[in-house]
Amino acid sequence: MPEGPELHLASHFVNEACRGLVFGGCVEKSSVSRNPEVPFESSAYCIAASARGKELRLTLSPLPGAQPPQEPLALVFRFGMSGSFQLAPGDALPPHAHLRFYTAPPGPRLALCFVDIRRFGRWDLGGKWQPGRGPCVLLEYELFRENVLRNLADKAFDRPICEALLDQRFFNGIGNYLRAEILFRLRIPPFEKARTVLEALQQRRPSPELTLSQKIRAKLQNPDLLELCHSVPKEVVQLGGKGYGPESGEEDFAAFRAWLRCYGVPGMSSLQDRQGRTIWFQVWAPLQPLNCSLSPSETRVSSTQNPPPPIKAPSRTRRARRDPPEKTATQQPEGISPQQDPEAPTVPEKWRRKGRQATPGRRRRPRKIKADAPSLEPEGTSAS
Repeated sequence: MPEGPELHLASHFVNEACRGLVFGGCVEKSSVSRNPEVPFESSAYCIAASARGKELRLTLSPLPGAQPPQEPLALVFRFGMSGSFQLAPGDALPPHAHLRFYTAPPGPRLALCFVDIRRFGRWDLGGKWQPGRGPCVLLEYELFRENVLRNLADKAFDRPICEALLDQRFFNGIGNYLRAEILFRLRIPPFEKARTVLEALQQRRPSPELTLSQKIRAKLQNPDLLELCHSVPKEVVQLGGKGYGPESGEEDFAAFRAWLRCYGVPGMSSLQDRQGRTIWFQVWAPLQPLNCSLSPSETRVSSTQNPPPPIKAPSRTRRARRDPPEKTATQQPEGISPQQDPEAPTVPEKWRRKGRQATPGRRRRPRKIKADAPSLEPEGTSAS
């Protein structure tokens, strides 16, 4: 899934690919997309992009003298699971191109396409960033850090740190592979309570006796979790290419795969969190995940570290209800006694009498206790 670095790399790609190009005509939307139509038409306009967290803004700006007169229009994209931008020939569009911006003549006709194979991507008109998202971990680090430390009382930080890192209200731009890499570098257990991890950062203050260069050196040598939320995505952006992607054969992803230390790396362990997302980690100590399940294909975590709970066999009472055995001559007509099945609930005598139906053609015999039947009285008391 594209994360903050991929959105920033996509904005860089759009700006580089569209530099010097003039677009014209209507914006085309595929018939299968459920996103809104883009009511924009101009004989000549240019396209620019910017990114913030997990969102990308595309601005369509008419050139002077373009017809019909049109105000600039901005769209905000969220890439979902597989969104990306591609520049392709107008007569050879890539599959799953759900929004298309065509260049104006003269010159070969090109199309800037929003490509989304799984169709989870969205775009909104108006150009406003989605409300509720926190400051960008890449571009607004100081605001991001302040927003997290100021809101540690929020119930989001009651959750494990691996789940809290995906909350875009506080960690706008962090996704699945970034959380794994950040926690791995700090050797933080992924299921440690988020507030426990982050409260220590409120008291962290550099010594006033240090010079500025010493403070910078100490910060680079011993970064905390919030600093890594800024620097680790920045490393991915500096790699260039497209960042994260599933196409293992493309050269663009070679540098990214070589950069990974934990996410999907052989020898690492993985579990599913309560949202069903896979968290990759290295086992530094025995884990106690909170309501997390080990998927069948993710069996790298040792069973001695997290022994599965014993499977309790269904009670004999339930089996008897589903498939009642045939009665034998030695069995009592009333069924299994509580002493034969300790887990069976105690049923009052009057309920058993009223609930038993008489069998047609058979004379009902009076109840009696056999001599060899175990007594319901405690030992040392009389049965009479």
